[in-house]
Amino acid sequence: MIRIVTRTRLAALQQDANGARERAREIQGAADRAYAGHLRTVYDLTADAEAAERAAEAARADAEIVRELLERTEAVLASARATVAEQAARIEELSAPPSADASMALLLYYGKPHSIHPDRSAAYAYAAALGAPSSGWVPVGERPVAELRWVCVSFIYDSVCDHFRSVTAPVVEPLGGTV
Repeated sequence: MIRIVTRTRLAALQQDANGARERAREIQGAADRAYAGHLRTVYDLTADAEAAERAAEAARADAEIVRELLERTEAVLASARATVAEQAARIEELSAPPSADASMALLLYYGKPHSIHPDRSAAYAYAAALGAPSSGWVPVGERPVAELRWVCVSFIYDSVCDHFRSVTAPVVEPLGGTV
């Protein structure tokens, strides 16, 4: 079949083709804009993901530092608790009233009380740390105590009278038989 195309029909076809091309350009522009928006979104999301990974790595490093500090602090705390327990036991031991037969040692320095110790060996060791000779300790004799540099005197607690008394001095009964 042969068709004859008139000028008017040709102009109408030409106009339809131009309209279709214009519409294709508009659609292509919209597609390009959508693609560019998609690329920007992908780029932004990629940058956000990389930043989140860096932040997570920094948080992991900080958590490791905090964990190490916590472990060290726990070790120091355990040591402090052990020290406190030892000191509490020592305080309890020292705070307990002495038994009737427990003697203590009083150090005199030129006749004046200097310190009290749980026994003679502790008193001698303390005096040696202060410069006293470690040997050569003799009992107090006829010389006045004020003339001697270091003297160690033993005492015991007398629970009946609620006081300390010298081990070497005799127990003296109160006058009139009263306590």
